[in-house]
Amino acid sequence: MEAEMEVDSLNQRGTKRSVEEDGASEPSKPKRIKALDPNVVNKIAAGEIIVAPMHALKELIENAVDAGSTSIEVLVKDGGLKLLQITDNGHGIDREDLPILCERFTTSKLKEFEDLSSIGTYGFRGEALASISHIAHLMVTTKTAGSSCAWRAHYGEGKLVPAKPGQNAAPKATAGRGGTQITVEDLFYNIPSRRRAFRSSSEEYAKILDVVGRYAVHCSGVAFSCRKHGDSGVSISTPSAANTVDRIRQIHGSAVANELVEFESSDQKLGFHASGLATNANYHVKKTTILLFINHRAVESTAIKRAVEQTYSAFLPKGGHPFVYLDLEVEPHRVDVNVHPTKREVNFLNEDEIIEMVCSEIRSKLAQVDSSRTFLTQSLLPGVQTIESIQRDQDCEGPADGKAAPTPKTPATSKRPNENNLIRTDSKVRKITSMLAPSPSQHHPDASTESGNLITSVLDDGLQYETTDRQPLRIALSSVKSLRSAVRSDMHNTLTEMFASHTYVGLVDERRRLAAIQSGVKLYLVDYGLACNEIFYQVGLTDFGNFGTIRLDPPPKLVDLLNIAAEAEQQEQNHGSDEGADKIFSRAAEIVSRSLIERREMLDEYFSMKISEDGELLTIPLLLKGYVPSLAKLPRFLLRLGPYVDWTGEEECFRTFLRELAAFYTPEQLPVPPSQLAAADEGSNEPAPETEDPFIVTRRAQLVQMLEYAIFPALRARLVATSRMLRGVVEVADLKGLYRVFERC
Repeated sequence: MEAEMEVDSLNQRGTKRSVEEDGASEPSKPKRIKALDPNVVNKIAAGEIIVAPMHALKELIENAVDAGSTSIEVLVKDGGLKLLQITDNGHGIDREDLPILCERFTTSKLKEFEDLSSIGTYGFRGEALASISHIAHLMVTTKTAGSSCAWRAHYGEGKLVPAKPGQNAAPKATAGRGGTQITVEDLFYNIPSRRRAFRSSSEEYAKILDVVGRYAVHCSGVAFSCRKHGDSGVSISTPSAANTVDRIRQIHGSAVANELVEFESSDQKLGFHASGLATNANYHVKKTTILLFINHRAVESTAIKRAVEQTYSAFLPKGGHPFVYLDLEVEPHRVDVNVHPTKREVNFLNEDEIIEMVCSEIRSKLAQVDSSRTFLTQSLLPGVQTIESIQRDQDCEGPADGKAAPTPKTPATSKRPNENNLIRTDSKVRKITSMLAPSPSQHHPDASTESGNLITSVLDDGLQYETTDRQPLRIALSSVKSLRSAVRSDMHNTLTEMFASHTYVGLVDERRRLAAIQSGVKLYLVDYGLACNEIFYQVGLTDFGNFGTIRLDPPPKLVDLLNIAAEAEQQEQNHGSDEGADKIFSRAAEIVSRSLIERREMLDEYFSMKISEDGELLTIPLLLKGYVPSLAKLPRFLLRLGPYVDWTGEEECFRTFLRELAAFYTPEQLPVPPSQLAAADEGSNEPAPETEDPFIVTRRAQLVQMLEYAIFPALRARLVATSRMLRGVVEVADLKGLYRVFERC
């Protein structure tokens, strides 16, 4: 009997078949494709939108604010899993709309897809109540201003259901005040795996308080309250007349509210207006708190958080983090709100430029109020005297034996960390050379021969910027999105994190294009040529259609530049003065010139590369502010646009063109300086050159400055390191490994 039970249990669990048995059996027929049951589809959709009780509450709060409410009350039981109730005094819901209230995609805020470009409300897709009704028991009590009574309705799986079995499912008249009360009971009752995933009700309640607190700070003119079921007191309570600072004081405490600085920034060309409150340098905690609202919707942004933390790094002690409330309003047609099911993330145009302007405004406000600083100090232990108290005692009483009293040593209050875990540099610290302005005598390279003077003169002469009135384009091409997705799918996480947290050490070799960076306690050699090729390609994808321009004055003839490149190509291939080769290469220059002139409208629209009808090259694209590509590479870049760009297909055309553009922008290899050649050829009889071409000297000085202050900051802020970049990074030192070597010595 026991053996039979064991056999049955094995059959129930299933057994693994051998290869011979599998091959001997007949191949199984493919399973038919069937449409999922609508109930299953709705539960899947509900799981994407309502991940936790806090997400359900967020949707309900946004609906209440959209309804014009001035008072919102939240009641929670067991972290929202047992009961989640929100009561508002808004305009309510009409009796005729109750039957379809919880059906999917029913909304009063959106009629056509084009309305998304001007959406100004919190909710618009009509999925919140529908999703909740599929995973919880939902009851709605509502009363409009024109109704003589309130109406109560119960919902299940998107439809009206009776309150009790056997009763009518139609909404019933009841007593109630103006507005709407939504009661959600037994959340995730039909998804036990999701319900078991929540660890504790107190943790979920803390998340609910965070959501209520965010909207309580932002929604001026709306009173908020939140309490646990059964408690007499409230966890959050803000009156409708309170201003933003008072709301922050009531929710986050006086320590934050007393140190707030107001800031504001806007730009009509970028179409945004930002305002908010940020703590000054007297306040810092262990974790950054950012209340971010984009078009009045609470969202999260890793890019904004990283930029804010980097801004505060110059003002706060190491390990200190700020509190920031940011209200960012972007023109609706520049924002894509329909990105994330929970609307937690949004995309908008010119994100990097807007973030930089906001952080610059915060930085300037912090600098204005940074004239005084408050520090918390630890009181001395009992029995320990200070130098002042000893001096005061000596002045009053004098030494007993006529000798000066010894100064006591203050005991150490902290344990010193091990040296092999210390990081010598910090990537957020600016070097003093980046703050020095060029002097009037440094406007020309001939004014001085010192390298430092030469660097400042090159930057002062070469980099001059002006703004344009051109409106940014919103690129929705599927080919560009596909290319961006390909970059993200090839991302190497460890390498990306290394570049995002690195510190630039210095230039190692211009000929081999090597630079040294530090990440953590490790030192790396980086092929900056390979890194630049990748970052400029990615910048080309992210800023596609919105490049800046480098104006060429006077504009050169396109065919002349192409002839220069063709002659250089002919010399490299050792054709010399062969007449046949001359005709072939001159013919190639004419063909490429004619091809680019024919496509000048597309080149101008997508790549900011303007070519006149007469074949003059007016502008080339500007990819990175603070970096000027080598114009000596321009003829070869133009010539390669002929045979190396696939003009037949859209996606391949964009990919190959941007790859060629990235190659043009990649810093060139420079020859070894004469001083190094002289040192290397001391034993040789051939004399080393005493001087170097002034153009190469100027470019070398440019490169030193641009690598440190333009290229590597861009790598740290924007690079998505791909797997192909692994061959361009070599670890050369590890602090802990060096300490082990020294210990053995």
